[in-house]
Amino acid sequence: MSTTPAPAPAPALTPAVLHRLVQEGRAPRLLDVRTPAEFRTAHVPGSYNVPLATLREHRAELLTHLDEDVVLVCRSGARASQAEKALAEGGLPNLRVLEGGIVAWEAVGAPVTRGPERWDMERQVRLVAGSIVLATGVVGVFVPGAHLIGTAIGAGLTYAAVSNSCAMGVLLSKLPYNRGPRPDIRTVIAGLRSTS
Repeated sequence: MSTTPAPAPAPALTPAVLHRLVQEGRAPRLLDVRTPAEFRTAHVPGSYNVPLATLREHRAELLTHLDEDVVLVCRSGARASQAEKALAEGGLPNLRVLEGGIVAWEAVGAPVTRGPERWDMERQVRLVAGSIVLATGVVGVFVPGAHLIGTAIGAGLTYAAVSNSCAMGVLLSKLPYNRGPRPDIRTVIAGLRSTS
């Protein structure tokens, strides 16, 4: 029985190298896969916001307009790696992930387009998870067994780290605070066409 091996993940691109390419006018296509709210807070100039769920949903449409080097951006690299896997499975070559994401990009002093400040998804998950654990720990003093809710949250966070996914983050991304106006895939594709 023969199986086709999964494509190897593309090598990461460091922020310093990407910054140099941008300065030289040789910037690849930049797809930012964070939520619209995160994107509006801060993003690499010239990048397109295609949230991970939208990218997965419209992968076939995007593939026909991404025929050159593509760099995927998120907060720290995890969601960009998931996007890279989805696009690679669709047959798109020349994919790279921005090493360290927008956090590393800002750390090297590269330019950022800023909008209204919002908490990123990771910080929101820490707030909600920590608050639940704290509250159930305090309530557990008076209500036997309440601390088990905190234990379940801890188990969920452990699974999130091992699987590189986060159910709480997915749920939080559906809140109005995080949604904002969803990028219209037709507008994104029109933008990709115009810079071809």
